[in-house]
Amino acid sequence: MTPINVNKALSELNSFVHIRVCRPWRVIRGQTWLTGVLILLLFPNAFAQTDFSTFWKKFRSAVIAGDKAAVAEVTKFPLSTPAFQKAVKNEADFLRRYNEIFKGEANAAQCFATGELRKESARRCEIYCPFKETPDDWENAPIRFIFELTKSGWKFTGLDNINE
Repeated sequence: MTPINVNKALSELNSFVHIRVCRPWRVIRGQTWLTGVLILLLFPNAFAQTDFSTFWKKFRSAVIAGDKAAVAEVTKFPLSTPAFQKAVKNEADFLRRYNEIFKGEANAAQCFATGELRKESARRCEIYCPFKETPDDWENAPIRFIFELTKSGWKFTGLDNINE
């Protein structure tokens, strides 16, 4: 049997107490970090709505102002289009076809000023617009503008006529 050195045991015990007592900020900092990570893992889309609100204000304002370059910045290419139209391949194609997209079947500027967004999921929102010939017919609003959360943030990803 080995004799226990009481002084040595107390010294070792005190050294652990010293670390916890003298450096409590490390324990608190670790707990705070762990709490933050757990919140982000449990609620990955906790901040998505705020980000979408910021995106929507910028996008809507740019469309209403006719700022083609600003709209192109927040558009994902290729842009999905209605069934019988060619997809918009890139920014140059988008700028060339801007009026077709935003002033073709629907008056997007007018629609975005008064229309209501629909949240389809945490990663997708849509707005339905009436035909430009019948701008007050919200019962028949088949022109759908689609927005999705991508790796680089919210983007305008598609345009569709749900009647086609």
